[in-house]
Amino acid sequence: MSHFTFHTIETAPPESQPLIENSVKAFGRLPGLHKVMAESPQLLEGYQVLHKLFQDTSFDAEELTVVWQTINVEHECHYCVPAHTGIANMMKVDPALTEALRNEAPMPTARLQALHDTTLAMVRSRGNLSEQEVEAFFAAGYGPKQLLEIILGLSQKVMSNYVNHLAQTPVDEVFKVYAWEKK
Repeated sequence: MSHFTFHTIETAPPESQPLIENSVKAFGRLPGLHKVMAESPQLLEGYQVLHKLFQDTSFDAEELTVVWQTINVEHECHYCVPAHTGIANMMKVDPALTEALRNEAPMPTARLQALHDTTLAMVRSRGNLSEQEVEAFFAAGYGPKQLLEIILGLSQKVMSNYVNHLAQTPVDEVFKVYAWEKK
């Protein structure tokens, strides 16, 4: 049983109401995650800001998807894996890449594999990458900026993944077709 309220614009704290309006404008509906986050206007605002900032990084749609889904799968987020599968489809990311991420299979290119491996190492080591891991990432054509951008994406995903674990957020109807469980 969830101890969390799944807010609507009518039930949300007044400070969250404009943030909910932003979510509806951005997504055409109010995502379940945002319904839960609305309890804390600061959390919802922080999440929205981090989401926009991460989308504005140097990463393209495939790379954004690799970072998001690598973290979602590692954190076993029942809500975010399906949501980001749908988002990847909307962003015209090759479904084969999304399926590889969902199933922890090899990436289609060495560059995306390096991004996946580095993101996973960042999560598992809590940012304590070895010099060898950093050099492998740089050898794939990335640099210090992209290492920092992974941290930004990770910050966003910690917020969403942990909220979904605590609230047991049901997968949004539009993403149920992409339901996922860790194998």
